[in-house]
Amino acid sequence: MKASDFFALPASLAPFESAFPTNVPPWEWLRGIAPALAAHKFDQPMRPVPPGVHVEGFVYLHPSVILPHTATIIGPVWIGANTEIRPGAFLRGNVIVGEHCILGNSCEYKNCLLMNRVQTPHFNYVGDSILGNGAHFGAGVICSNVRLDNKNVTIALPGGTVADTGLRKFGAVVGDRAEVGCNAVLQPGTLLGPRSLVMPLTAFGGCLAPATIAHSRQQVSTLPRRD
Repeated sequence: MKASDFFALPASLAPFESAFPTNVPPWEWLRGIAPALAAHKFDQPMRPVPPGVHVEGFVYLHPSVILPHTATIIGPVWIGANTEIRPGAFLRGNVIVGEHCILGNSCEYKNCLLMNRVQTPHFNYVGDSILGNGAHFGAGVICSNVRLDNKNVTIALPGGTVADTGLRKFGAVVGDRAEVGCNAVLQPGTLLGPRSLVMPLTAFGGCLAPATIAHSRQQVSTLPRRD
């Protein structure tokens, strides 16, 4: 299983290409985020930001980034061209974002890599995760990144083998153009193949093959009102 099975690093993120080899397991890219940003020269002058946008540390915002009236951005953070940051977004370190992305209102991001045209518009948590080109999260999608027992995150791979990632914090790897429906939860160490789909309200963990749908059915019953 290789990173190239899930996504291709876009040209917009070429400054970080050496940190993300294509022939390693995709979760290894999580280890590359902090070193990639540590090696980057944040020598561009900071553009003016609205009074309600708090920025600290090493932060690069492309001049075309759309900023809201309120947000918190704590570096190191690198944001590519034509990305929109919406009100109340909280970026708290080791975040790399490509072009034409949406970082939504009241969403939180840490130690994550978002490629081009990623949409996380409303109330999402994206921690210790990698989202491929064109990936989309519905409102309320959460990347759970820590096991309840605090042990290393393991992954049951196709074929029956179990991989110990060596990571205590690992949310999800989301392939190119994969989608996750509203209020779904991705369990620690989830791998979603390209163009896969997790239906709303689904708690999903493990590996989802490319172009495959994960869904759960709940039985809904009705009763007459008694008042």
